[in-house]
Amino acid sequence: MAWAASLIPGLDDIVKNGDPRRCADAAQKISELFLQGAGQLKPAHVDLFDGILTGLVPHTEITSRAELAERLSLLGNAPPALVNQLAREDEILVAGPLLRRSPVIAEPVLIEVARMKGQGHLLAMSERPKLSAGVTDVIVRRGDREVVRRVAGNAGAQFSDLGYSSLIKRAGGDGVLTLTVGQRDDLGAQRLKDLLAGSVDLVRRRLFEVAKPATKAAINHAMVEIIGAPKPAAIQRDFAPAQRAILALHHANGLNEAALLGFAKAHRYEECVAALAAMSGVKIATIDRLIMRDRHDSILILGRGTDLQWATVRALIVLRLGPGRVPSATDIEAARLNFERLAASTAQRVLNFWKTRQTA
Repeated sequence: MAWAASLIPGLDDIVKNGDPRRCADAAQKISELFLQGAGQLKPAHVDLFDGILTGLVPHTEITSRAELAERLSLLGNAPPALVNQLAREDEILVAGPLLRRSPVIAEPVLIEVARMKGQGHLLAMSERPKLSAGVTDVIVRRGDREVVRRVAGNAGAQFSDLGYSSLIKRAGGDGVLTLTVGQRDDLGAQRLKDLLAGSVDLVRRRLFEVAKPATKAAINHAMVEIIGAPKPAAIQRDFAPAQRAILALHHANGLNEAALLGFAKAHRYEECVAALAAMSGVKIATIDRLIMRDRHDSILILGRGTDLQWATVRALIVLRLGPGRVPSATDIEAARLNFERLAASTAQRVLNFWKTRQTA
């Protein structure tokens, strides 16, 4: 490059044997020359600059390299070897701008940096306009909470099945991440269901509030699948006498939660089912199937959906087991916590689904 040698006498000697001060001075002048004419340079000219600067720039101060990296990060024809060299630096002030937005960095270099460098580098990469699944696999695996939240919120990031599985697993203990992942446009129905299944009701409700209309419908569908529909009852009971008794109690203005609690404590199963049917609007046969399921979830939903207190819900759980049997302290405490987390709006949506099914 004759013009560079005329601009900086002894350039070849500086590159090969020069002291750091002379190299830094040469690097600054040649870098400025490149930046001023970058818009008109052909690929062959860029390669010439690349060959010289990769030997000179490492001798410059951090502040100089950081400034150069910032300016190079905006160029689509920046010297590729120099860009990849700077992107590999441990100093985030230098590597950060390039990792954040340079279109020149090769994907293998991004994967290498993601595997080898620290959280600052991962955070910068998570903000790139586009990220391949190969890169995000590493970011999700190695990133801390802030990094994973950032990359999950990047609309230009792609995720493999493994990457999504890792995101959803980590979201189970991170409500913010759940909200972020739940609003991604590329989140399929099964992944949404998996995400909701590992979330507490408070987060589910918040996600429903901020979701797009199409996602709201998908959330409702997923919640119905998670909670499930009632199965046929194994025991056939005669509810006619209990139904008449509950109807009479209703006409006497005596059908309330206190009456239901009394029936539950006395293990009067048919009266409890008939009372719950009258209070919830769900048919007796459906209530019967719901209560006799293997899990307590349906009872919790019925309780929250009809605005019952925990004491009544607990009595209904004990009723399901039968006289002389009580749930373990661990099970009852887990049920209580789930009941407290369950939103009335969610319970009402499930009740409405059950009513729709029985009508159909």
